[in-house]
Amino acid sequence: MPPKLDILHQPSPNFGERRDGQRPELIVIHYTAMESAQAAIDWLCNPEAEVSAHYVIAPDGQVTQLVAEEMRAWHGGVGSWQGFDDVNSRSIGIELSNKGDHPFSAKQMEALEGLLRGIKTRWDIGPDGVIGHSDMSPGRKIDPGPRFDWLRLARQGLAVWPDHEAAQADWEICAARFGYDLKNPNCFAAFRARFRPWAEGPCDAEDARIAARLVQASRRD
Repeated sequence: MPPKLDILHQPSPNFGERRDGQRPELIVIHYTAMESAQAAIDWLCNPEAEVSAHYVIAPDGQVTQLVAEEMRAWHGGVGSWQGFDDVNSRSIGIELSNKGDHPFSAKQMEALEGLLRGIKTRWDIGPDGVIGHSDMSPGRKIDPGPRFDWLRLARQGLAVWPDHEAAQADWEICAARFGYDLKNPNCFAAFRARFRPWAEGPCDAEDARIAARLVQASRRD
């Protein structure tokens, strides 16, 4: 059994009510792009910043909660997922202390996995509800970036990853069904960065196969 998380609390004033009675259906993973976890926490708790997140996880695995899960933190900004623009009202935001230029530590990933299990159970969020900031805001955001281990989460049922079964499909149709906003010209780059970061060139049959398997792996299929 994984160890129980020791969660610190440093309340941020930057939050509000979830709009229109919405509840968490998504978990959005970010990286802080700052020098330290404490620097990120200080910024997310600064009223002048007008940004926040529900949780920050340090490289040593320490979890700090800034905003109660039932409240609307200001972490997602402009973006869309599954056809909805106000992602903040539908999500819980987790910031990982990392500048995006080095791997995420084992302790940090272990703490994230424990936190995800609790959140997913409390709010009945499926693996397809765990997304990256870059998924909902392609082009504007790139976190958690190509160094983040999505496959590790998927192997534990904490995110989705395509299997190797053959499938023929149209990438645009499947990507839209999965959640990407095709009106954003950067969504293909965001898809590639998460699921096929080593690939180059235009969209091909392998991209379409991956998108089709993602749709089939999700609870909505």
